[in-house]
Amino acid sequence: MSPVIKEHARARLVTDARDLPVVRVELRYDTAVAPDTIQVAFPGATEWFVARDLLERGLRSPVERDSFRIWPCGRAQLVVEHHAVGGVEVVQFDSAPLIRFLRRTHSGATRAETARA
Repeated sequence: MSPVIKEHARARLVTDARDLPVVRVELRYDTAVAPDTIQVAFPGATEWFVARDLLERGLRSPVERDSFRIWPCGRAQLVVEHHAVGGVEVVQFDSAPLIRFLRRTHSGATRAETARA
């Protein structure tokens, strides 16, 4: 049985508004579905599927792959920009909860691999 790791986080939607709206997103890692991918579920059924290594590298320096651009914003935040047919969406995360979640994905995957051996 593969581990499914879920955690809720807050994200700021980057818009023209003076105060950035904050939404609650669900971060999900399921090795049975996509072992190298993090699912980010927004309210209203919007979902992003982002490569785990891309998020990890984006915490340290700007990176780009496929429809995503990710970069650190200071020492405490991460910006994720998603380009789609309907336009560009930009979200800002606090880095600390995201780092904790990513660490859990590694420790959960390691436990599952050890159990299978």
